[in-house]
Amino acid sequence: MKILVAIKRVIDPYVKIRVQSDGSGVEQHNVKMAINPFCEIAIEEAVRMKEAGLASDVVVVSVGDTSCQEQLRTALALGADRAVHIDTDAQTEPLNIARILHALVKSESPDLVIMGKQSIDSDNNQVAQMLSAISGFPQGTFASKIEVDNGFIKVTREIDGGLETVRLRLPAVVSTDLRLNEPRYASLPNIMKAKQKPLDVVSLDSLGVTLSQNQEILSVSSPPVRQGGTKVGSVSELVDKLKHEAKVIS
Repeated sequence: MKILVAIKRVIDPYVKIRVQSDGSGVEQHNVKMAINPFCEIAIEEAVRMKEAGLASDVVVVSVGDTSCQEQLRTALALGADRAVHIDTDAQTEPLNIARILHALVKSESPDLVIMGKQSIDSDNNQVAQMLSAISGFPQGTFASKIEVDNGFIKVTREIDGGLETVRLRLPAVVSTDLRLNEPRYASLPNIMKAKQKPLDVVSLDSLGVTLSQNQEILSVSSPPVRQGGTKVGSVSELVDKLKHEAKVIS
């Protein structure tokens, strides 16, 4: 089985976010970047499938400028066999990413496409569903458990009411949730080996994809600063504050 894993370069989740002064986005210059945490879970699951003998080839792909090759090399150090960099400087959005991945799916012909359920920067949670619709593949989103079964895949999904298990015919698209696994750390020997693994750079023209703008970010702003709590001396004072300040009771 051949697995294609889509990953995204995002600001490190442990870095404090700063909004640009003009409100056009968040500051990314001289900021530590990392693989999107949900994408790390997707990489780990694909590598585990290969180690279990269920997959023979794990290919990671990322869309963006040359800086995303750093995250692709990290994915190779985590156990992926090959990387594909879709080179573009354009601002991408979920529908365009889905169309780009669809073009790559047609050339790579993977049996399974795995990606994080969402990225921590835009939080759209749309690409897996859009790719499934465009490609005509069945989808299993918010996966907390994956089992391969003779040309099918069983995906246990996290839903509001608990867990739901679906059985999908391969090829399929799966998006990963937090409880699926715990990603490993890249060892130094594997980091060195990753430098020798193939990383192909592909242009949008070679994929036959033309980007179109379907959404526009009007402004980005920091959340309001939380006010400090206060102590009250009596129940009557608490009720008064809830009624007149918080306005949660009448």
